[in-house]
Amino acid sequence: MPKQPNVLFLFTDQQRADSMACYGNDDIQTPNLNALANRSFVFDNAYVSQPVCTPSRATILTGLYPHTSGCTVNNVPLPPATRTIAELVPDEYRTGYFGKWHLGDELRAQHGFNEWVSIEDLYRPYYSDNTDLGTFSDYHYYLISQGYDPDVLGHETLMKEYGERDARTRFPDEQPVFSRPYTAQMPERDTKASYLGRAVERFIHESAEDDRPFMLYANFFEPHNPFTGPLDDLHSRDKLNTGPAFLQAPGEDTSALHQMMADYYRNAVEEGLDLSNDEAWREIRARYFGLVTLVDRAVGGIMRALEEGGQAEDTIIVYTSEHGDMMGDHAILHKTMMYEEAMRVPFLMHVPWISQEQQRVEGRIGLIDAVPTLLDLLGQEIPREIQGESRVPVLEGNCDLSENDVVVQWNGSDGRPTTQFNTSIPERVIRRASSMPRRAIISHEGIKLHLSPGDQCELYDLNNDPHELHNLYNDEAYRHTIRDLASRIRLWQEKYKDYTPVLPDEWDSM
Repeated sequence: MPKQPNVLFLFTDQQRADSMACYGNDDIQTPNLNALANRSFVFDNAYVSQPVCTPSRATILTGLYPHTSGCTVNNVPLPPATRTIAELVPDEYRTGYFGKWHLGDELRAQHGFNEWVSIEDLYRPYYSDNTDLGTFSDYHYYLISQGYDPDVLGHETLMKEYGERDARTRFPDEQPVFSRPYTAQMPERDTKASYLGRAVERFIHESAEDDRPFMLYANFFEPHNPFTGPLDDLHSRDKLNTGPAFLQAPGEDTSALHQMMADYYRNAVEEGLDLSNDEAWREIRARYFGLVTLVDRAVGGIMRALEEGGQAEDTIIVYTSEHGDMMGDHAILHKTMMYEEAMRVPFLMHVPWISQEQQRVEGRIGLIDAVPTLLDLLGQEIPREIQGESRVPVLEGNCDLSENDVVVQWNGSDGRPTTQFNTSIPERVIRRASSMPRRAIISHEGIKLHLSPGDQCELYDLNNDPHELHNLYNDEAYRHTIRDLASRIRLWQEKYKDYTPVLPDEWDSM
């Protein structure tokens, strides 16, 4: 073990677990991620704290649950007093954050990260003040240097994107937003993934000549929508990794939320594709795979930079994502659902002095444990406020995750469509289901309970029904199981001071 190891934390946006070969997808082209997985600890079942951007990334950086960090919905700034891992490592560490931030001001170095590379401009309505409204991301200026004329999103577009009230509040002078969405015609070199990968490579090469250890967090935007890029045609539409839940809408015994989201997307047009057509879903999934491959190629360059700089043996590498994507499973697109496809993500950890071969880690783990595990590997004290747990004993083979339960939360309607529903479900039910908080526990026995106070609750036996096709919540044979798992959620809430009511209305009569 080096005296002061480096940390390279790579994470994507909206990448589900089964988009990699080590999680069973043999159709996708990810040779560099495959090589990384072949020398890493591969956690079989890793879950985010909440299946949407801001809350999940706050957990990844702080080791706190969303209700504790204060980031319970999208576009909420990380409070200044809430410390990230970069604020918990020794001062001699060179720290950097590159990529999408989505925790407040996008363009400023903050929260212990001293070096900063920005790639996003679409979160400008949520900046803390008007200081940065005349400045754009580093990626924006790169595009201009390459001869691009980034698109101008005017006030009308802003109102559609963010809602009329929010747009008028944040942009009283109709300040335009500049953005350059991916196009299939854009060369790979000019995509966000390639641009970010080269920035990480430069950081690594510079660090090779520095006596200080480094900690670099890099967040790729891909494979987040828009689902288009220069590798759109790389994967065959006829040979896609799909399962029995693909385009199978939730039944009437499932939550109103899941039913209405399926109804919405079956009647939606996404990026010019009519989703009432099954071929459109396959088109989107193939493009999504292409974006994952785009990230893979950037990762390849980053791994080469570590080798060239002689830092590979001194560097902890983590690869994960902030949430998944339904990608047509249960006939739903995007995230925010309490299904496995949105909650479960890849999680690789390469610790070269512990193992140089792939080690499968069975059981279940939450990304809440990433920060304390890294601090422990660095020999740093884990602050008392951290809510995750170090899993170094698991890496060292001294214990396992066989007794570990994971709790995932949801806090409101954030990130979901709220209009244009074409469904038989009454509007009042839609509004209530969309706004309800939810808590799900994935037990170490492989049973998943999803509770909401104002919606149909769900229970799935993931051992026998991994695709969550059969809701067992109303089956009398599972009454004891439901009470047991609900009591575990209550104990978890008490331990972590989560005062959100999630028990269903009928609980007292059960």
